[in-house]
This record gives sequence, C-alpha cells and structure tokens, in this order.
Amino acid sequence: MFRSKRFGSRIQPACEYCKYGEPSSDGQMILCRNKGIVAPYFSCRKFSYCPLKRVPKRVHQLPQFSPEDFSL
Repeated sequence: MFRSKRFGSRIQPACEYCKYGEPSSDGQMILCRNKGIVAPYFSCRKFSYCPLKRVPKRVHQLPQFSPEDFSL
C-alpha cells in the first residue's frame, strides 16, 4: 500500500481511489477492471493508490461573530 506523508499515513485502501476503479454512471458503485462492480469502500489485493482520484475533505466554515456576542 502506498503511504505518503503528504496525504497522511493512515490511508485506508478503497476502490474509490484505486487506479483500476472508475465510478459508475449513477455514482453509487465502482467499476473495477479486476473485480467487476464493487462498493466504493471495497478493496482487493490489486489495490494501487491514485492520488488524483482522492477528493479532499471540505474545510469547515467558522461561524461569524459580532462584537455584541462578546459583550456582557
């Protein structure tokens, strides 16, 4: 399994971001060249990490505060 400090050292193998997997037209399943139709979080021995298929987590927006929120 490919582990890179850039993407974190705790990457779990998943067909969703394997170089052999492609998303199906409905987006619910993965079309694997080796195993056929599989779930996005399935992984097999042929797993090969492709960093370009990984979708980064969204940054949470901080709530907006006014000066009145900090007055007593």
